[in-house]
Amino acid sequence: MHSPAVYCVSTDALHGKDVMQAVICEAFDGPEALEVREFQDPAPGPGEILVEVHAAAVSFMDVLMVSGGYQMRPETPFVPGTDAAGVVREAGAGVTRFHRGDRVACTRFTGGLGELMVVGEWEAVRIPDGVDFESAASLLYAYGTAYYALVERAKLRPGETVFVSGAAGGVGLAVVDLARHFGARVIAGIGTDDKVALVREYGAAETINYRTESLKDRLKTMTGGAGVDVCAEIVGGEIFEQMTRLMAWEGRLMPIGFASGKIPSVPMNLPLLKNYSIVGVFYGAWNRRDPQGTARVFGALMDLLAAGAIRPCVQQVMPLHQVREAMRAIADRSVQGRIVMKLR
Repeated sequence: MHSPAVYCVSTDALHGKDVMQAVICEAFDGPEALEVREFQDPAPGPGEILVEVHAAAVSFMDVLMVSGGYQMRPETPFVPGTDAAGVVREAGAGVTRFHRGDRVACTRFTGGLGELMVVGEWEAVRIPDGVDFESAASLLYAYGTAYYALVERAKLRPGETVFVSGAAGGVGLAVVDLARHFGARVIAGIGTDDKVALVREYGAAETINYRTESLKDRLKTMTGGAGVDVCAEIVGGEIFEQMTRLMAWEGRLMPIGFASGKIPSVPMNLPLLKNYSIVGVFYGAWNRRDPQGTARVFGALMDLLAAGAIRPCVQQVMPLHQVREAMRAIADRSVQGRIVMKLR
């Protein structure tokens, strides 16, 4: 992290381009079809701000979005990118929380991988002194999902046992970091042993490589047969199906994503027998239904980041023209934490 004395909007931005450089998705043909080229500058409407993007994090959701695999499909062509951080260039009518020159982190389903991004006032949060753009750009989607899952949906209590699958990815590692911060015992599920050190560094008490070990046997041993209180399940498929039999009494099994590409089904006698709940976590939809709650979560996360209580893992910072390589690495699951694209 760093704390520069002054941040200002660039002279070029103030005087006049009508087009920006951005990653463009023309059709849902995946990361290899993306191009970096000129695109029409966006303009803020009422209640929106225009942000000059300095850094943008790439997520698995972005990979799904450009491949046509996400729950929603934007109109093409569009600029992908969920998470960004930068400087407010312009505030639309009715905006009261931000002014030109403010440093902000922001999130929206699309738009982050361009030099300019428009977001609603409630989709942004001010970046405190001492927090760099790369860390701030890695916060709102991954840690927002984790916070919403653990605090808003699971009502996590100190001392409970949390199992998270895909624990070394962006959202998974955020769950590990936050669950540790909130006093839980964290068991991290990973697919390769080279991720053990990272998840332990972020707070995992134990790890399970579910490609080489029996998830059922290891979790039963680790919990004394009781099962886990909270499961943040990101991979889907077979892992989710196994977790339906590994929950504790009154546990909370949370489907967050389906990185495996397989959507599982649940024999409903299983939650009945253990009295556990299946709790959906669609963070993006909740954002739009509860803007005030979203702003509250964003503020809480930025306070934790500024205090050093959490720390997004930025594995690599890359220039914008390497976006294909970044998304390819995420799709291949070789990334630990986040990749951030540097735009300025």
